Amino acid sequence: MKIRARYAHLVFSFLMSSLMAFIMTAVVTAINTGLAGDFVGRWAHAFLLAWMPAFACVLVLAPPIRKWVNARTVQD
Repeated sequence: MKIRARYAHLVFSFLMSSLMAFIMTAVVTAINTGLAGDFVGRWAHAFLLAWMPAFACVLVLAPPIRKWVNARTVQD
């Protein structure tokens, strides 16, 4: 499947924020409340709350961070 260039940043932001929120909320939920009981329900709730701000952050912050890193990167 090919993605049109104009949608690449949107798709990247969606995937990056989804994976980041998925992993981080699982880890933090497990640390704070344990794996027993209704872990999946607590984790899903945390994920749903965390994903939207994560998506917004990646969508807004990735381009300037990429630009900053590229400006300071040299070829080996």
